Amino acid sequence: MKKGKKQVSAEFSDAVTEEILRKQVAEAWSCRTPFSHAIALDMDPFLHCVIPNFIQSQDFLEGLHKELLSLDFHEKYNDLYKFQQSDDLKNRKEPHISALRKLMFEDFRAWLSKVSGIDLEPTIDMSCAKYEFTDALLCHDDELEGRRIAFILYLVPSWDRDLGGTLDLYDTDEHLQPKQIVKSLIPSWNKLVFFEVSPVSFHQVSEVLSEETSRLSISGWFYGPSLTRPPTYFEPPIPRNPHIPQDHEILYEWINPAYLEMDYQMQIQEEFEERSEILLKEFLKPEKFAEVCEALEKGDVEWKSHGPPNKRFYEKAEENNLPDVLKECMGLFRSEALFLLLSNLTGLKLHFLAPSEDDETEEKGEGETASAAAGTEEGTSRRPSGPENNQVAAGSHSQENGEQADPEAQEEEAKKESSVPMCQGELRRWKTGHYTLVHDNTKTEFALDLFLYCGCEGWEPEYGGFTSYIAKGEDEELLIVNPENNSLALVYRDRETLRFVKHINHRSLEQSKAFPSRSGFWDFAFIYYE
Repeated sequence: MKKGKKQVSAEFSDAVTEEILRKQVAEAWSCRTPFSHAIALDMDPFLHCVIPNFIQSQDFLEGLHKELLSLDFHEKYNDLYKFQQSDDLKNRKEPHISALRKLMFEDFRAWLSKVSGIDLEPTIDMSCAKYEFTDALLCHDDELEGRRIAFILYLVPSWDRDLGGTLDLYDTDEHLQPKQIVKSLIPSWNKLVFFEVSPVSFHQVSEVLSEETSRLSISGWFYGPSLTRPPTYFEPPIPRNPHIPQDHEILYEWINPAYLEMDYQMQIQEEFEERSEILLKEFLKPEKFAEVCEALEKGDVEWKSHGPPNKRFYEKAEENNLPDVLKECMGLFRSEALFLLLSNLTGLKLHFLAPSEDDETEEKGEGETASAAAGTEEGTSRRPSGPENNQVAAGSHSQENGEQADPEAQEEEAKKESSVPMCQGELRRWKTGHYTLVHDNTKTEFALDLFLYCGCEGWEPEYGGFTSYIAKGEDEELLIVNPENNSLALVYRDRETLRFVKHINHRSLEQSKAFPSRSGFWDFAFIYYE
């Protein structure tokens, strides 16, 4: 006769089973007031609760821990996160996992429904996450249709703040956008944390800094009637400007003469039209590049943190106070001469003198090395890839009186504007912890991205900080642009392409060991619109 498996069951700690305590927590939840007695409930920055020693039996926890570590884990990797996750635990047959599932989605769900006053559904959504050195989950709000309460049960060894992996909670501004971390919860063995999912429940798992210890947890959501969401907030659009009138002398002053040779420009254009991207090494003259780097290193630049953290986190230079050489470099990228040079290098029509397809059959005359044969503003430009498109890049204007920027209205405004090539740009500083994210209301359009990198000595791809291009709705990378000193990266993207700068992890601190004056890098980042 086949011997049956021993029945395993899980039980709460006394704090959860005590009826008086449950009523006190329910009262605090209802009144939105803090409570702390065996169970800690807090409203700041949003409603969250901590139950230490959540499960009674240490033997059960050890058995659960062992079963979880025997699961297959898959690397989860995109702009928002890097960690390992198990398959959904909904149908796992292991005794301890099954017992925990029953405990959470039957017994604890009933307790939580009474405490919160929310009619929570029996839907099971639970998985195991393993965070190791440099893994992180960046700022997000967890909002998805029907999610009402998120939970995390930690199964970590002795842990402290220095190991990273904290659950960081953000406060929000008047637009319900995250501002800064105001509370960090440190994982500990058998601690349960749960919080109300809402438009302001912004949180992150900070980067794990331990090279020896894994941060293991079980997390999931309880579902219920969906909340009404406030209208989506759209950031005021970044102003775009036409070129600054400036002749080709600025090119001879700044740019490697090789890139001003017409034959070489044609060669670059052919390659660019085939691949939609190119990296032009040693782009600036060595003496000019040295001046730029020296000005950046001297520390006379005023840097300002640029957010919100659910979209981006890096430092941006205040242009009004830039040292002269950096102002001049920004001016170079906005100059009429550079618009024309970029037209020659890419085949895009970023200047009225740039040849259009109609002109290609005509014989090109001799001219300045940095100028193109005369053309007209009519005719379509040659695009490096994708369909022909008369997309107009409109100058955008900041919203007055804090009104919402409606993307469709912007689109209509764009169509009304004349098709004058435009650009926008900034000087950025990248350090450990910085990143940008793809977000839901990212406006996608045809555009040419330009990056010129400085201070990249000793920088390795494993540090992050590279720009990744992905197709909309996909995680697979189409292209990665790694920071490289004095290299000009040009990338043409269409409406189906998104980009992000990958989170810079703590491995990047290795750079300063080889180059003591370095703690990250800088880039001049511009976008050009036909």
